[in-house]
Amino acid sequence: MRLTQILGTVDTRILAVSVVHSVDCAICRMILDDPDKAYDALRDARFTVSEVELLVVSLPHGKRALLHTWAALLGGEVNIHYTYPLLVHPRGAAALAVFPDNIDLAVTVLREHNFELLDQEDLRDFRGE
Repeated sequence: MRLTQILGTVDTRILAVSVVHSVDCAICRMILDDPDKAYDALRDARFTVSEVELLVVSLPHGKRALLHTWAALLGGEVNIHYTYPLLVHPRGAAALAVFPDNIDLAVTVLREHNFELLDQEDLRDFRGE
């Protein structure tokens, strides 16, 4: 609750979220439309914050969108550490944030298979609700 309140004060939207709770702490992973503003706000509120670079891929339409995405990455020998479905649909399509073992290789493989990749500006500029 506190995290969302803090992010609301700096007009930063949560695009995807995952929470893992344990006895001692909770790890909250978020994809945000303005990570720089969010980072500063959360650090100022005394949260421990770290950042990683993710890849966001717009999923193709159809029943087997994930299968095609995974097949392309597997064929390129890209391993996935974790993924998050986005709560919003930039450009009118479902999108998936991916943390691969090799982001440069993942970008190359997905582009070779004609997947649309989204960058931070695409996510920041998206204002559909």
